[in-house]
Amino acid sequence: MCKLLKVSRSSYYKSLNQVESKRSIENKRLKEEILKIYNDNKKRYGAPKIYKILISHGESISLKRVQRLMNDLGIKSIVCKKYKPYSSKTKVEKREIILKRNFSTTTINEK
Repeated sequence: MCKLLKVSRSSYYKSLNQVESKRSIENKRLKEEILKIYNDNKKRYGAPKIYKILISHGESISLKRVQRLMNDLGIKSIVCKKYKPYSSKTKVEKREIILKRNFSTTTINEK
């Protein structure tokens, strides 16, 4: 069978007895915790807030690792940017008077 698949015998037996690493087991556990925190907070929390919650629970994890795990899970926080009015850089053009009213006066309180 190894000859048909063009795989060495040692590689085949190594893949059969392969044990999952501690890091990947820990990543799976952390991904579950991150998803739980994310869903408990209505999908609003991003990596910094989830990181602070994990630290308060006693986990030793970095912000970059939380970001990477969230990226692997495909989750992002909901961001609502505040409206900032900007002044327009175009000058206001003088328009013609559509109402055709006479607003000119000669004395006070005439119109």
